[in-house]
Amino acid sequence: MEHRQLGASGLRVPVLALGTATFGGRGIFEAMGSTDLAGARRMLDMCRDAGVSLVDTADEYSGGQAEEIIGEAIHGRRDDVILATKAGMAIGDGPNDAGSSRCHLVRACEASLRRLGTDHIDLYQLHQWDGQTPLEETMEALDTLVRTGKVRYIGASSFAGWQLMKALAIADRCGYQRIVAHQVHYTLEAREAEHELVPVSLDQGVGLLVWSPLAGGLLTGKYRRGQAPEGSRHSTEWWKEPPIRDAARLEAIVDLLVEIGDGHGVSAARVALAWLLGRPGVTSLVIGARTPEQLADNLGAADLRLAPDERTRLDTLSAPPLPYPHWRHALSAPDRLGTPELAVLWPYIPERPTPERE
Repeated sequence: MEHRQLGASGLRVPVLALGTATFGGRGIFEAMGSTDLAGARRMLDMCRDAGVSLVDTADEYSGGQAEEIIGEAIHGRRDDVILATKAGMAIGDGPNDAGSSRCHLVRACEASLRRLGTDHIDLYQLHQWDGQTPLEETMEALDTLVRTGKVRYIGASSFAGWQLMKALAIADRCGYQRIVAHQVHYTLEAREAEHELVPVSLDQGVGLLVWSPLAGGLLTGKYRRGQAPEGSRHSTEWWKEPPIRDAARLEAIVDLLVEIGDGHGVSAARVALAWLLGRPGVTSLVIGARTPEQLADNLGAADLRLAPDERTRLDTLSAPPLPYPHWRHALSAPDRLGTPELAVLWPYIPERPTPERE
C-alpha cells in the first residue's frame, strides 16, 4: 500500500483510510450501515492485510457507538492503527454540546478517548466550521490538546478556503499547532474543491483527506438512470448529501466509469477512486463499506493505474464551470496561474498564446 506524507507533517498515512460511519447503525446512520463488533473486526483485519492503518471516525457517528466499536476492535493492537476522529457536531441537547469552543472540544476529546479506549488520538479534526466561537479560542484549545499529549496532530473538515487560511494564520501568529489535514468532499461528480481548497492545501502544506469519495455510492455504478436500489441511503428521505446538481452529467460520468471499468475488468467504483488518487494534493481517500465485499473492491483501487487517455476523458466529461474570479484569471493571465498542479486541476482553461518577448 502506498503511503503519502500528511501535509507538511512528518506523519505518513496510507492512500486509503477506513471510514466508519457504517459502524453501529444507530439513528439516522442506520441508512448507511449497521456494522457490529464482529463485522468491524473483520474489516479491520482486511485493512491490516492490505496495509491500510488509518481509521477515521467521529464522535457523532451513531451517538458515539462507532467509537466504542472501534475501541473494542483495536484492543490489544492500538499501535498498529493511526486513529482519527472528529468533534464539533451536536452530540446532545445542551447549549455546549456542539461547536468548537474550548469547553466543548476538551470535553468531547476526553469522551472520545474513553470510548476509543486509548490515551491519545493521532488526528483530531474539527468536524465543521463554527462561526460563533472565536477561532483563536478554537486553535488554542487544539494546541493545548496536543501539548498535553491527548492529540498528536490536528485537522479540519469542510472548511471554506478563507476559513482554513484564517486558522493557519492564527496558528502561525500565536505559535499554535498547525492544521495538517483537511477533509473535503471531492469526486468526479463534485469538483468544487479544486477551485479554492486544493490550491490552498498545496500552497500551505495541508494534506487532503477525501470523505465520501464515491459520492455516497452514486459513482459505484449501481445507481443508473435515476434508479436507487431499495434500502440504499439515496432511497431514504433524510440523506441529502451530496446534492446532485446535474443529473444528466452524473449519468454520463457513471456510464464512462462503467465503460472504463469494463476495460480493466474492475468496478466503476474502483475507477472513480483511482481517478481521485491521481489528483494533485490528495493524500488519502476515506472509504466506507457496508459489507466486506464492498470493502475488498474499494481496497483494490490503490493498485489500479488508469491510462492517460482514460484520465483525460474523465477530466473533460466531469469538468465543472469555472467560477469567478478563476475564469477572469484564466482569460487575462493563463500563463501566470501558479504552479503546474493548477494546470492539472483546470485542464478546461482555454489556451491563450503568450506574447513573444524580444
